[in-house]
Amino acid sequence: MMKLMNWLMLSCKKATELMEKQSLVGLSKKEKFRLRMHTSMCDGCTAYQKQSLLIDNLLHHHFDDMLPNAMPEVENKELRDRILLNLPKN
Repeated sequence: MMKLMNWLMLSCKKATELMEKQSLVGLSKKEKFRLRMHTSMCDGCTAYQKQSLLIDNLLHHHFDDMLPNAMPEVENKELRDRILLNLPKN
């Protein structure tokens, strides 16, 4: 019984890791279930999840509103070129 409880119960650290993973790449069904179980009992992690989603949404709206080719000024030309090479081509 104790092994089952240990499997079901995530630490807050692991729960927040799963929340961030969820926003980036998604979760497996097992991870979703464990996260849902944790957030149903942990008010702190539930608040963190809401705040994290709010911040993600605000950042997405901010960057979506920027001009597609807007690039902040970078004084170091070599660094600027490396950044441009690593940006996704849209």
